[in-house]
Amino acid sequence: MIRVVLDTNVIVSALLPLGPPAQIFMRVLGRSLAIARPQLKRSEQVVTHTLLAIRETALWVRPVHSVRACLDPDDDIFLECAEEARADYLVTGNRRHFPLVWAGTGIVTPRELLDSL
Repeated sequence: MIRVVLDTNVIVSALLPLGPPAQIFMRVLGRSLAIARPQLKRSEQVVTHTLLAIRETALWVRPVHSVRACLDPDDDIFLECAEEARADYLVTGNRRHFPLVWAGTGIVTPRELLDSL
């Protein structure tokens, strides 16, 4: 089993059905659910079930130290989580904000991860 940290932009992009982020999100959850936004007209029930699936499926980590390595400091939290989780991949739509690898974690786009699977 591989460990994957999903950048928030991948989860939000998963709202667009059938794109690489949606495919990864569904694989990570092992279910055929997608979070919704009002403009995508997803029901509250779908959103609730998706958030529940994340809570039940995800490995919850609490980083023990801070990192300052991303071009956008708001992205450092994803490196912190990837390191703490010993993730194989950190999946992001903004790879240019991140180093190429971090503590053994590959930084990849959704398409790159799908291609490697």
